[in-house]
Amino acid sequence: MMDHAHDLASVRDATDRLLTAVGKLDNASVTEQSRLPGWTRGHILAHLARNADALVNVFEGRPMYASAEAREADIERDAPRPLDVQLADVRESSAGFQRAAAVPADWSRTVALRGGVTDLASSVPFRRWIEVELHHVDLGIGYELEDLPAEFADREIAFLAARFAGHGDVAPTHLTDGTRAWSTGREAQSPEITVTGDRAGLLGWLAGRRDGSHLGVEGGPLPALPPL
Repeated sequence: MMDHAHDLASVRDATDRLLTAVGKLDNASVTEQSRLPGWTRGHILAHLARNADALVNVFEGRPMYASAEAREADIERDAPRPLDVQLADVRESSAGFQRAAAVPADWSRTVALRGGVTDLASSVPFRRWIEVELHHVDLGIGYELEDLPAEFADREIAFLAARFAGHGDVAPTHLTDGTRAWSTGREAQSPEITVTGDRAGLLGWLAGRRDGSHLGVEGGPLPALPPL
């Protein structure tokens, strides 16, 4: 089982980094396009706030979101807000997430996420850490994949490799940064494709943040990955 207390502390640190960085922007910057197609920086900040609220629902046994449509509507509603409102919302919703996680509970219980996905409660803090770190990069304000904490990056590579493992549309793939190795894709019935790169490169490709042109590939073309 994951160390949820460690991950909650890491979420706090990551949130503080993001809030400090975003606090240097201005209202105009929040309305500018982020690195995510169709989303401004305001959309990302609104999503982070509403995701924290949604994970409180998860902890308390309610549906994560009322519906996919409600989730999207809430983000669209909140995206145009000025910087000070965005910052306050991310700060307050993040604090609410931490308070909900501090309530004594069975961390080995299974909880329901969106889209029919289930996981252990102990994994929820890491999932929130993923949201904060990757969306900080998506803001396009100077925080890059290379700046991610090494522990987080290693765990996220392993998490995503496991997510695509057994996926029938992903060719059997061996990932390595020259020191560590991971496997993903469907079970090998033919020689595996080997993908080589540094930590940031592998994570960027797996997370859909880079196209993979910077990676070394042997044994076939770079596999196409399904959307997250």
